[in-house]
Amino acid sequence: MGQCGITSSKTVLVFLNLIFWAAAGILCYVGAYVFITYDDYDHFFEDVYTLIPAVIIIAVGALLFLIGLIGCCATVRESHCGLTTFVVILLLVFMTEVAVVVLGYVYRAKVEDEVNTSIMKVYDEYNGTNSNAQSRAIDYIQRQLQCCGIHNFSDWRHTHWYKESKNNSVPISCCKIAGCTGSLTHPEDLYQEGCEALVVKKLQEIMMYVIWTALTFAAIQMLGMLCACVVLCRRSRDPAYELLISGGTIA
Repeated sequence: MGQCGITSSKTVLVFLNLIFWAAAGILCYVGAYVFITYDDYDHFFEDVYTLIPAVIIIAVGALLFLIGLIGCCATVRESHCGLTTFVVILLLVFMTEVAVVVLGYVYRAKVEDEVNTSIMKVYDEYNGTNSNAQSRAIDYIQRQLQCCGIHNFSDWRHTHWYKESKNNSVPISCCKIAGCTGSLTHPEDLYQEGCEALVVKKLQEIMMYVIWTALTFAAIQMLGMLCACVVLCRRSRDPAYELLISGGTIA
């Protein structure tokens, strides 16, 4: 019965190590996705420490490749030292992912305040030229999120760009139909929703991707630690099994 338990645990453990390799790729992808998205929205979010969860997740992903290799070798050879190392590293990674979840929730709560603080400044610095980083950022999010202005398109009336252009219009990126010139005399041609709420929602969704990814793989790692501990405990408590593994015979 004990032998059956060990064999089952080893089988699950080998399978989990294969999952760890897949997980490593997924974690690195999620971390890279956060970095790329942040680059598109960085003008609306000044706290670079928000990227800490993404940095940790990429580091964990890289470490999981090593964990999978150690786990497979230790499981197949049933190395006590290897399995112990495997469990210890998994425990450290598990604690790191718990930290990612906590940081994710902390920074997710800060997103709205950060965007509220910076978005007005970004809109004030808009000048409509492609050489201006703020202009590119605003045009991008207005097209991408299908929004216009901070709360609605009328917010453009309070910007320097609107006052200087004096043409009673908003940027073309506010247009939702072809042939639109951005004129405020045809508000039906413009996106009606403001960008502030949508930017906050987008950034919070990204942080939730990080949180749920970390939680999912933390649960898988707990199963991996459990299976490794079962193999280790069986070996230490069953001298007959130790003799069998070492190539001896049972009298």
